[in-house]
Amino acid sequence: MLAARQIVDERPRVTDALGARALVEAVLEALGALSHLVGEETELVRAGRLPEALSREERKTELGGVYMRGVEQVKLNAVALARFVPEQVRRLKEAHLDFQVLIETNQIVLATARAVSEAVIRDLAADANRPMRAAGYGPAASVGAGAFARPNSGPLVLSRRL
Repeated sequence: MLAARQIVDERPRVTDALGARALVEAVLEALGALSHLVGEETELVRAGRLPEALSREERKTELGGVYMRGVEQVKLNAVALARFVPEQVRRLKEAHLDFQVLIETNQIVLATARAVSEAVIRDLAADANRPMRAAGYGPAASVGAGAFARPNSGPLVLSRRL
């Protein structure tokens, strides 16, 4: 029980307009950096540059954590923020709504990239497993034998880049 009180007590409380403004600005700064990074990731995935998009994952996770901790502080101090800096709170809400739109766009782009890659893999698998023999007449008829049974078959090459 004592440890729980210490955690609660360690949460800073906003007691004046200056502290309220600083908190909102810090959360807006974290949200801006996160939005920029998510926007970059979206454009890289659209361009098919997946390794570059994936290289930003660690930084995105870090900024997401900073933003979420800031949101928790805003929730804890909601009454004080509404009293001291209502205009800043409105800016924060608008920025958060814009971020939600950006995240929805990002999710659509990622889902599209996933669907396209699954379709490519599925088509490659179907092509690789398709018999390459010419059909002849009759139940057991086929043309070619041995190495000539699949004249167009060779090693399968798959590129990881789109």
